[in-house]
Amino acid sequence: MGELIGPVAGKLHTGRSRNDQVAADTRLYLLAQIERLRDLLVALQRAIVAQSQTHLDVLMPGYTHLQPAQPILFSHWLMSYFWMLQRDRERLDDVRRRTAVLPLGASALAGNAFPLDCHALAKDLGFEAVAENSMDAVSDRDYVVEFLFWAALLQTHLSRLAEDLIVWSTPNFGFVEIDERYATGSSIMPQKRNPDSLELLRGKTGRLNGNLIALLTMLKGIPSAYDKDLQEDKEPLFDTVDTLALALPVAGGVIASLKVNAQQMASALDDGILSTELADYLVSKGVPFRESHHLVGQAVRRAEESGCTLTSLSLQAYQAIDPRFGADLYDALDARRAVERRNVPCGTSLRAVKAQIEKANTLLRSSSA
Repeated sequence: MGELIGPVAGKLHTGRSRNDQVAADTRLYLLAQIERLRDLLVALQRAIVAQSQTHLDVLMPGYTHLQPAQPILFSHWLMSYFWMLQRDRERLDDVRRRTAVLPLGASALAGNAFPLDCHALAKDLGFEAVAENSMDAVSDRDYVVEFLFWAALLQTHLSRLAEDLIVWSTPNFGFVEIDERYATGSSIMPQKRNPDSLELLRGKTGRLNGNLIALLTMLKGIPSAYDKDLQEDKEPLFDTVDTLALALPVAGGVIASLKVNAQQMASALDDGILSTELADYLVSKGVPFRESHHLVGQAVRRAEESGCTLTSLSLQAYQAIDPRFGADLYDALDARRAVERRNVPCGTSLRAVKAQIEKANTLLRSSSA
C-alpha cells in the first residue's frame, strides 16, 4: 500500500489490529458466500417445484423402513424435500444476521483508543450491527460454527435426496432415470449407468460433518480473546463453501433433468399397501382401530395363504373373519381413492399437494422480491 500512496499508508493501521481486521474480513467473505449459496439453494427449490407440477398426479408407493407402506403422490414425495430445504433457507438467513456484526474497533482485544464511528463504518461496509464486547469480537467464531452446522445439515438433506434417487433409479425399481449428464458408465460393463453425481452428493456429507467437528474441537480449548488457533477456521470454512457451491447446482441439475417413469411406479402399487384403507373401512363401521388392525392382519394372512390379493380374496373369506366386512369393502381397496382421502393440510391428496406447491411458489417469489 505504501508503494501506491506513500507514507500516509502507515496511518491505515491506526487503532486497528490484525485481530479485528481478520475477523471483519472473514465476516465479509462469509456474507458474500451466504448470498451466493442462498441463490443456489433457491434454484434447487425451483427445480423441485417445477418437477412436482409436471408430475402432479403420479401415484407411487410410499415407503417406511424401505418397505412399501401406503400410496402417495410422487409430487408429495418430492415436495417433502422442498420443505427440508426451506428450513435450510430460513436457517441460513438467521446465520446471516449473526454474521453481519462489525468487529472493527475491537483492535487487539481492548477496544480502540481513537474516536472511531463504528456505526457509520458498519453501515458503509454492509454490517447490520456492531460488536458489544471487544474481547468477544476478536475471538467470536460462533457464526462460522453456525454456518458449518447449517452446511452439514443441508448436505445431509441432499444426501437423503440422493439416496432415494439412487435406489429408485436401479432396475429393481425403475421409478426414475438419471440424465446421462449426471451419470457415468462402467469402464468394463457397457450396460451400466452409474448415478455417480448422486453418490458424490452422498459422500460429501462426511466431509462437511468433519469440517464442523474440526472447528468445534479447535474452539473448545482456547482461552478468551484472540489466539492463533483461530486461524484454523479458514480451511474448513473455505472447503465447505467450495463443496456446497458444487453440490447445489448438481442437485438442481439432477432434479430438473430427471425422467419419471409413472407406469413403473403404478405397477409397484399392490393391495398390500391398502391394508390401512381396509382398517379405516372397518373404523367407519364403528370398529375400534386396534381391533380393525387385528382383523385386517388376519385378512392379509388369509390372502397370503390362499395365494391371492386383498382385492381377490372372497367376501365369504372376509366375513368368516368378521361379519362386519361388507360387499362395499372392495371400494376401499383403491390407491387413487386412498390418496385422495388424505386431504389434511400436510397430506398427499391432490388438493393438499396443490396447496403445498402454491405456498412454495409464494415463498420463492418472496425470496427474489
